[in-house]
Amino acid sequence: MNDIAPRRGRAALPSVDAVLRSADGTALIAQHGRALVTETVREALAERRRQGAPATIADIAEAGAAALTALTRPSQRRVFNLTGTVLHTNLGRAPLPEEAIAAAAEAMRSPTNLEYDIDTGRRGERDDHVASWLKRLTGAEAALAVNNNAGALVLALNALAAGRETLVSRGELIEIGGAFRLPDIMARAGTTLREVGTTNRTHLRDFAAAIGPQTGLILKVHTSNYEIRGFTATVPAPKLGALAREHGLPFVEDLGSGTLADLENWNLPHEPTVAEALKAGADLVTFSGDKLLGGPQAGLVVGRADLIAQLAKNPLKRALRLDKIRLAALEAVLRLYADPDRLAERLPSLRLLARKRDEIEALARRLLPVLSGALDGAASVEVVETSSQIGSGALPVSLLPSAGLALAPLRRGGNAVEALARALRALPVPVIGRIEEGRVILDLRCLEDEAGFVAQLGGLSAATR
Repeated sequence: MNDIAPRRGRAALPSVDAVLRSADGTALIAQHGRALVTETVREALAERRRQGAPATIADIAEAGAAALTALTRPSQRRVFNLTGTVLHTNLGRAPLPEEAIAAAAEAMRSPTNLEYDIDTGRRGERDDHVASWLKRLTGAEAALAVNNNAGALVLALNALAAGRETLVSRGELIEIGGAFRLPDIMARAGTTLREVGTTNRTHLRDFAAAIGPQTGLILKVHTSNYEIRGFTATVPAPKLGALAREHGLPFVEDLGSGTLADLENWNLPHEPTVAEALKAGADLVTFSGDKLLGGPQAGLVVGRADLIAQLAKNPLKRALRLDKIRLAALEAVLRLYADPDRLAERLPSLRLLARKRDEIEALARRLLPVLSGALDGAASVEVVETSSQIGSGALPVSLLPSAGLALAPLRRGGNAVEALARALRALPVPVIGRIEEGRVILDLRCLEDEAGFVAQLGGLSAATR
């Protein structure tokens, strides 16, 4: 190793060139490139000058290597989702099946027939790659895809009711994550909100009375992220659909999370399916691709062919369209629904939601001694019953029996529990749990890589000391 002894004053630091020509510097350049290494070496030298501290070539190369490791580490990283929320918006929602990952990788690798009809040799339509499957699985006449469900709703409102009124029940004026509110989305779409009924009770006569010359459409919003109980009344979709047809108005239903399969087939709480919404009278249904459907982020619109055609011609459609990568992944996911007998086995989100509590508890008991050993002297560990939730606004009051591990710091007071959670997040693959009653709870419903989780626990002991 090239090195020099520290000297006094400004001369106590090596030159940038000396560090770059050293064996350590050459190795860093081979890995990261000269420009980035030069920049980090200069920053390391500047820091030593500010400190008034001497340094050898090896010292500067080591500081530069550490800075480069931090700089080049991917910002978006894999994590272990042990929060108990399966479709966690902050953690990327639905994990994709291997079929979708392979399809996306293939689309990234080379040119595709994204908007090219191979049979005719003419320009094609990108939505055709998923539209046939969506029609088959929902019974819709036509379908299209955009970047997310909020985009799908904006497109529908702008194409069908811009400059006119949209009727919606007061009890359905939802706010979704990130403080995005339905009234704000409607305003951006260029339609005027006409509130109907009251927060807890809306009747068909309220909608009928609100219809006028300026009415553009009737909107029903599935309140997937909250539930109103008690003295309540809502208008069933079939009656709204009949009222809309009577007045020649489109009836649009926003299902939010949306699902293509009846979750009761896997002993899960019922959530309205897209096919059910269409059969109940909706002219168009909008829903998400990355929630209960289990695919990539997308907003899907299915329903009447003439209305879908209007949406497709709207200039916003181009601004909101999906790229070839997500379309490839989405098509692969939709194909899995053609084989419902194996759907839970092949679709990760459904597999995790349908996972039996006994299986999860068995996993917790296997991990108990391993995690206890890794935290020896820092925290106690015990198996606990927990309740998972679906997440992303789906079935908010329906909890899934689960099991996990409760980690209680042995050092009480202060921020001991926060420090423990921080140590778990500092592992090579960050472990994200939740803090509850002075303990870190690790709900194990979403832990499938048991070996990978165990393999990194060796670094936990030192981090919690």
